Amino acid sequence: MNIIIVGCGSVGRTLAEKLNNDGNDVTVIDMSAEKVRRTTERCDIMGIVGNGATHTVQREAGIEDADLFIAVTNSDELNLLCCLLAKKEGSCQTIARLKNPEYSKDAPYLKDELGLAMVINPEYAAAEEIARLIRFPSALKIEPFAKGRVELIKFRLPVGNEIVGVSVKEVAIKYRLEGLICTIERGEEAYIANGDFIFEEKDIVSIVATPKNANDFFSKINYKGHSIKNALIVGGGVLTHYLCEILEKSSVSLKIIEKDIKACEELCAQWHKVDVIHGDPSDRELLKEEGITQAGAFVALADHDEENILLSVFAKGEGCQKLVTKVNRIDYDSVINQLDLDASVCPRAITSDIILRFVRSMQNAVGSNMETLYNIIQDQVEASEFIVKDNSPVTGVPLYQLKLKSDLLVAAITRGNEVIVPRGQDVILPGDAVIIVSKHSLRDIADVLK
Repeated sequence: MNIIIVGCGSVGRTLAEKLNNDGNDVTVIDMSAEKVRRTTERCDIMGIVGNGATHTVQREAGIEDADLFIAVTNSDELNLLCCLLAKKEGSCQTIARLKNPEYSKDAPYLKDELGLAMVINPEYAAAEEIARLIRFPSALKIEPFAKGRVELIKFRLPVGNEIVGVSVKEVAIKYRLEGLICTIERGEEAYIANGDFIFEEKDIVSIVATPKNANDFFSKINYKGHSIKNALIVGGGVLTHYLCEILEKSSVSLKIIEKDIKACEELCAQWHKVDVIHGDPSDRELLKEEGITQAGAFVALADHDEENILLSVFAKGEGCQKLVTKVNRIDYDSVINQLDLDASVCPRAITSDIILRFVRSMQNAVGSNMETLYNIIQDQVEASEFIVKDNSPVTGVPLYQLKLKSDLLVAAITRGNEVIVPRGQDVILPGDAVIIVSKHSLRDIADVLK
């Protein structure tokens, strides 16, 4: 596909790299020559220096032949203007990034009125993920499928846990797991689970199950969790506003530390039930005074990755059990894992997953529709959800008879309100939602076949 991306910030660069690696022809546009140079050299793609909201620059980028136009600059208004002009100049689909809370309620209206294929809000999507982690504190990551009926839950295996030294197959039988163990991360290596795989301490394991069955499994293996009643948040930016909105009606009390007085005033005016403290979050004494040792969760949402990581290290040293660290650089994930800092959230990675799913859906309309896509182990393992069509080659055949690729699992099948843990005799039917965990990049459910 021919894809034009306006904006070479952190989101734009990540998108350009992912879409290029997926085999698309990508052209980037930005006002900064340096940002264009860095992006094109890293990804070996075309780049244009200029204003993406102008007729001349869009034509130079090849808007007449573009299949998809994505505007991800730091200005919501510029993104909308870029997409509006692209619709006039070409016949492509358009995607706009909108991060301002003032636009969030108008997003459906803007999408319809401007003919956008998608409006994406990375900060809101990240806030949703953080809220899920606070509600289910045992997890490092939670990805919902089938409209929330099934979840992929990632957790770290504690030292001394009873399943250490036990095989995947033995765990599934002994604990009657109504779900599927899918992946294991050990150091820099990622594995698709097979029955003979033996668990080790500090492995990062992912399972696919219903929320209830996942809770039952954690209880059976004595994986101790704790309910979170209060959270201490560092940083009062856009993402924090969204998190307050999502958790407003929950039983979790929130306290925010923010050094900008204007941001504090805005938070106080909008969220009356939230405690807002004006102060420097890097001040350790202030953090202690505001109850970091008693916090059920510590959420680092400052502007800089390094500050968030250091704050989380301090919070861990103070005994905080649930840590959520926002990072903008995907490659900091490995740093967080090495420091054992619990969960990280990367808004631009979430954005790239959503847009990559949309692009793959555009490329394929044969045997299935891609509903969900997550990079569950960065650049190594993906989890995809497909709605199966009548003409798909995987339907009507028992799973054990399908010639499936290696490094791939059929993790779950949802049929109406029923969630099926796949076994060899199970059959995929038209209309099923099928979750695949794989080291391969899939565009269609048929891609699971050799």
